[in-house]
Amino acid sequence: MCREIWEETGINVEIDQLTGVYKNTARGIVALVFRCKPSGGVARPSSESTAVEWLTAEEITECMSEVYAVRLTDALDPQPPRVRSHDGQRLFTAEVGGIW
Repeated sequence: MCREIWEETGINVEIDQLTGVYKNTARGIVALVFRCKPSGGVARPSSESTAVEWLTAEEITECMSEVYAVRLTDALDPQPPRVRSHDGQRLFTAEVGGIW
């Protein structure tokens, strides 16, 4: 995982902790998200990324769709890992069957 991050962003990282498990029910994909700490390198885009930017929590929610922004805002939260489901567009809430 660390090598993949470096290849796509130019940033070396150290893994801190698991911050979320996200299930795309429409595509049957489960993504595990880890908080990482930068440990070196120089930020640069690659053939697999169009930009590398440092964003505030507010900028994250303005720039990204809900199902991707929540992964980053969850990573900023010191609470235990989150488990969330979505359909690729919108997050499910517990009232709509978001617990799986």
